[in-house]
Amino acid sequence: MSDQSSEKKFWEKKLRQHWKALVVAIAGGIIACIGALLVLIWFISVSPIGRQGLALIGEWNLDWIVGFAILITLWELLFVGVPCALFFGLGWYLWWRRLPEEEKQEFKDREKKEKAHRKEKYGGGGGGGLLIFIGYCLYHYIITPQTYYTTFGSLPYTYWLSTWFLTIMWFFIVLGIPAAIILIIVYFTKWRKKSEDSS
Repeated sequence: MSDQSSEKKFWEKKLRQHWKALVVAIAGGIIACIGALLVLIWFISVSPIGRQGLALIGEWNLDWIVGFAILITLWELLFVGVPCALFFGLGWYLWWRRLPEEEKQEFKDREKKEKAHRKEKYGGGGGGGLLIFIGYCLYHYIITPQTYYTTFGSLPYTYWLSTWFLTIMWFFIVLGIPAAIILIIVYFTKWRKKSEDSS
């Protein structure tokens, strides 16, 4: 509890000291969000994918979804991501350069403590849903290529649902079996030895 309170006091103090930089960062974040939304609206209105926003849900297919996701990501990176990286990168560099050496060292020491704390509490990340979706698209593109370009409205929803569950099943088979083997090996080679040594 004391560590949490000291951490809170540390950041409250730093935010009061550098409130101008905080205001600039918040304003930059708001502008970036508005810009990202405007780019999305613009892309929808001009893109042939989705017929400039006039296509019905049933007219969409996996090919459109993948193409739309790739193109909107590229446009967002070009119009929002790159300018944001330049703005925040340059802003951070100028702000850091103006800090006194004692304060820089204070931040570095705090960062070392946080890294050690993150290593102890690390529990893995997300991304499983994205991997399953990529696998779902690959399943239709490779196994049943005709359905990759088929509109969603031309097949019953149970078909799309059953192939989704089938993809999840293969996902767990392909990744789950090697993961289980690795866990068994690690258990017998490391974890069990540690428990025996401690006992």
